[in-house]
This record gives sequence, C-alpha cells and structure tokens, in this order.
Amino acid sequence: MTKPPVCVLGLGLIGGSIMRAATEAGREVFGYNRSADGVLAARGDGFDATEHIDKALKRAAQAHALIVLAVPAPALPLVLEQVRDIAPDCALTDVTSVKAAVLDEVKSVGLLANFVGGHPMAGTAQSGWAAGDARLFVGAPWVLSVDDHVDPQIWGMVMDLALDCGGVIVPARSDEHDAAAAAISHLPHLLAEALAATAADVPLAFALGAGSFRDGTRVAATAPELVRAMCEANADQLVPTLDQAIEMLQKARESLATDKSVAHLVEQGHAARTRFDSFRRTEILTVVVGQDGWRDELAAAGRAGGVIRSALRVLGNPE
Repeated sequence: MTKPPVCVLGLGLIGGSIMRAATEAGREVFGYNRSADGVLAARGDGFDATEHIDKALKRAAQAHALIVLAVPAPALPLVLEQVRDIAPDCALTDVTSVKAAVLDEVKSVGLLANFVGGHPMAGTAQSGWAAGDARLFVGAPWVLSVDDHVDPQIWGMVMDLALDCGGVIVPARSDEHDAAAAAISHLPHLLAEALAATAADVPLAFALGAGSFRDGTRVAATAPELVRAMCEANADQLVPTLDQAIEMLQKARESLATDKSVAHLVEQGHAARTRFDSFRRTEILTVVVGQDGWRDELAAAGRAGGVIRSALRVLGNPE
C-alpha cells in the first residue's frame, strides 16, 4: 500500500529531523515553519518548506497527507484551529512531550477521530532547523498512544512513519505516558536546573566542574521556554513526582545531618540505575491492529516493556 505524504508543521529540532528522516526513507515530505529564516535554511538544504501554514495545509488536504504537529505546545491551539478549518480530514499526530493536554486540545477542536498522539523520546539541548538530524530517532523510543478513540488505520499510518524514521515504538495510554514522562524527562529537567543554579552560587564550582556536573546539567542548556512548556503542561503528574524526589532528598539531608550518612538514598538510586542498565525490551510481534481488544493488548504490552521494531499487521490492509 502506498504511504501517504507527510506534512510537518514546525521545522525545529524534532520536526526538522522528521522531515530529514522521512525523506531519506523515500517518503514525500513537505512542511511549514513560522520563522522565515528556518524556511530558507530548509530550502537551502533541498527540502520543501513554506512559511505559509495555509498553503501547507491546503496541500495536505489535497494529498490526504499525514500531518505532524511539531510546533511548541503553546502554539498548538491556534495551529489546531487552522488544521480544523483547512485540512479537517487529514490523519494527525504530534511529537509533544505531554499527551493528555494535547489530547484535550485536539478534542476541543473536533479532530479527535483523526488523531494518534506521539512522542519521540529523542532530542538535544539545541533547537531550530540547523539542530535537526536524520539519524536522531534511530533506536529511540517513540511513544504512540493507544487511547480508546484511536482509529486502527490512522494508528497504522503513524506507526509506519515512526518506523521509517528509525524509531522503536512504545504503545501507551496518554495518562500513563505522562506519569512516566514526569519521572524520566520532566523531573530531570528541574533537577538539572536546580543543580546548575546551586553551583552558580559557589565561586570555585564552575572552575572545578567536570563530568558529573556536565552530565547532570546537560538538559539545563535547553531553551527555558521549552522546559517551561513541557513541565507546566504536565503539572498534574509532575507535582507528585517532584514531591517524591523532594521527600527522598529531605530524608537524605536529615540522615546526613544526624548520622553523617546518605547510604539509603545512594544504595536505592544505585540499585534502580543497575536495573535500568540491564532492562531488556521485548518485541511485540503478534498483535493485529484493529482486532478486538488491540488497544488494551498494546497498552499492556507497552506497560510490560514491549516495543514494536517492525510493522504490525493492520486489519483491512493488504499483506
């Protein structure tokens, strides 16, 4: 079956990388970027880009393209309204690091039936078209939502795009994704900010800073508006996760002050990191997308560590 064209809205690090990767995979790809400089840079590299969103969306509607929302989270409401008005029948996915909030936005403009939430777990502290890389997603987890509304045909389209870009698909429900992302993405950003800010108060610290400080503060180099957008949009899940981390640090502080020991936290953390290092993802092979119970089956498999490395069969599609 011929794969649909891909229309990428937002050509920054993630959107620009999708444009590059999908093009390398032989897909027809075109896109929009608000910044004229970004458009000129993309065109200069040989890619099909415009600074006019209505032009991109009219083309998407005519070509029955898969639209990828890769704009910053604060821009989503306006962009979704434009999708609704110009290309309401197109399949739709996103790359935002928070899923429940995006789901609510999509629902509010009446596009839920065409939407499959997505989140490629890849990136750098850099941003903009120039930061993009066709290899960014190779081997990286790429979450695809399996919420109750998800259409199997559209899910199959988004699955194909993620695999074409080199991603390893992790199926998950939106609320479960957000709880996990709070722990492994959003909390690390806040801890990195706190570590960097604490060291800034110690005159000698930057002169001594080496591997531990560099690695621990890497994501603090991310543009503040991007960090705020992801953390604030996931406040409901991030607050209890932050409370848990603060409680652990508070207990470690009390133990250090009274017993001169941080043994409990250090051993607990070391054990968790060791489990992560030895964690092995199992491959999901037998689920048929569209069969009775397929969403629940994929959600359970993803929850247990299962991933999709090659396309699953989609009911109704040619073999």
